[in-house]
Amino acid sequence: MASTAIRQPAVPVASAARRKPARLWHIVVFLAPAALIYTAFLVLPLIATLQQSLFVAKGNAVVFAGLENFRRLFGDPHWSGQFWNALRNNLWFFVVNMCVQNPVGIGLAALLSAKKLRFRGAYRTAIFVPTILSFVIVGFSWELILSPLWGIAPHLLRLVGLRHWFAPWLGDAHTALTTLALVSVWQFIGIPMMLIYAALLNIPEEVLEAAEIDGLSGMAQFWKIKLPLIWPTIGIISILTFVGNFNAFDLIYVTQGALAGPNYSTDILGTFLYRTFFGFQLQEGDPHMGSAVATVMFFIILGGVSLYLFGIQRRLRRYQL
Repeated sequence: MASTAIRQPAVPVASAARRKPARLWHIVVFLAPAALIYTAFLVLPLIATLQQSLFVAKGNAVVFAGLENFRRLFGDPHWSGQFWNALRNNLWFFVVNMCVQNPVGIGLAALLSAKKLRFRGAYRTAIFVPTILSFVIVGFSWELILSPLWGIAPHLLRLVGLRHWFAPWLGDAHTALTTLALVSVWQFIGIPMMLIYAALLNIPEEVLEAAEIDGLSGMAQFWKIKLPLIWPTIGIISILTFVGNFNAFDLIYVTQGALAGPNYSTDILGTFLYRTFFGFQLQEGDPHMGSAVATVMFFIILGGVSLYLFGIQRRLRRYQL
């Protein structure tokens, strides 16, 4: 019995060739507005900043100086002391956020994802609300709360018998930066909580049911099943925390001013950049040196993001479903 083969109609080569340029044209049309906006507001200012950092002002003239601004920034005592102090403070600000905000966010997400918990929506809303508040509101509110004169914090501690624990934390050079970092944690704890919460809900029920059949439930199930599956999300949250903290400025400026007191103890790269570029009080602004500071900040962030994308992210892919 002879077998009959069904022959597919051949697609003309000319029509296929015409379809590819048309598809490419649609891609260009849809991407063009976003690409133009991105180029106008991000790429061109970045290139201008990098270019400006290579020049210095001498009198009324601007001359090319190469890496002279960076040499002064790293080696000149007038600039290097402030820069290294701001960088150390920024690293500590990031470490506090990383070690407190993300673990607490993971714990809150795990707690709120419990099916037996009532009023989960209300709890999520209450935790996320500070994230949408402006830095001005958050900064002034916590200044009032922690004020030793009219703040509510000493009175609350007195009610529970811990009044002796209170200290003017924002006015002490040893505690001001850590206090502001914890305020930042309080404000942005909702972001890792919501992202981790969404990742936990995205875990297939079949995986959890199989774990329960194998005898894993409760905390054991979280540590051995859920946590490994949300590692990619934790990695994204970590790099967002890194970028956000090394771009921080508003909270320090609102609470401690441009001088980032007391005695520059809360000075980070953002406030140092502000004083260098625009000047403050007796310090004159230097746009070229300010551009050098901004360039260093850019390469610090670029280095951290590159380390994550080409190093850590590849290892986290094994945990993706």
